[in-house]
Amino acid sequence: MSGVLIIDKPRDWTSFDVVAKVRRITGIKKCGHCGTLDPMATGVMTVLLGGATRFSDLIPDTDKSYTAGIKLGTVTDTLDITGTVIEEKEFSVKTGEFKAAAESFKGRIKQTPPMYSAVSVNGKRLYSLARQGIKIERPEREVTIYDLRVISCDEENGIYTVEVDCSSGTYIRSLADDIGRKLGCGAVLTSLRRVKANGFTEDDSVSLTDLAGAAEKGSLEERIMPVDLLYKDYPGITVSEAQAKRFSNGGFLSADRLKDCKADTLYKVYSPENVFLGLGETDSSGTLNVKKLYFDR
Repeated sequence: MSGVLIIDKPRDWTSFDVVAKVRRITGIKKCGHCGTLDPMATGVMTVLLGGATRFSDLIPDTDKSYTAGIKLGTVTDTLDITGTVIEEKEFSVKTGEFKAAAESFKGRIKQTPPMYSAVSVNGKRLYSLARQGIKIERPEREVTIYDLRVISCDEENGIYTVEVDCSSGTYIRSLADDIGRKLGCGAVLTSLRRVKANGFTEDDSVSLTDLAGAAEKGSLEERIMPVDLLYKDYPGITVSEAQAKRFSNGGFLSADRLKDCKADTLYKVYSPENVFLGLGETDSSGTLNVKKLYFDR
């Protein structure tokens, strides 16, 4: 079996733990995930199975959405509640002040990745350095906060819940820390749930418990989605039987023999029977070249 599983990741599991569990449940050895979630985080996690793992390097950088809990007055080394507390401050922040501070981060902003993150600097993972007590300068990166909404507040205890729509690469822990810095009292992330990623939402997800139940009932395949759904926003093109054979053997196709084929475009390529063959990319010379072939294994 090959395809895509959207797992509702449980809290306190690493992304590697989830992949290992999926491998045991499905019996499929080739499994991988698209985008690490922190152990404390829950929600949408995209897992690739079988032949779909070949596409892991071509997953589009899609926008993401989160629901996050933020607590004022506390700062930790990891920027979330699981870390070691390094500072606690008194605060007197009104809900309106919190909303104003949070909403000031909407738009294109610069973020510094947390030391406890999977980002590589000079070939070393930041979390590996952090565990050794080493702190280094990290280059800022530009991200976009499309929207930020405060959906619940406990003004007395400084506890807020926010919904965030953002670009890929945004660290919600860093956002919480930045809000706390702007308010002058510090802040820490207390919970995080990813509700949208890779074009999928939590409505598309399945828990590991339900996945195991489906495997026992023999209905596992009903939970697995086709790999081309990862590219739902890409145009598709159907080729002839002879073209399908040539493409599947790694050969290029002449774009002028394909209907509505434009230059410098990435296409989903399908056989006449609507079987997904892989991704093809056109160049300026009018050629559709193989970008990645799909094999159901």
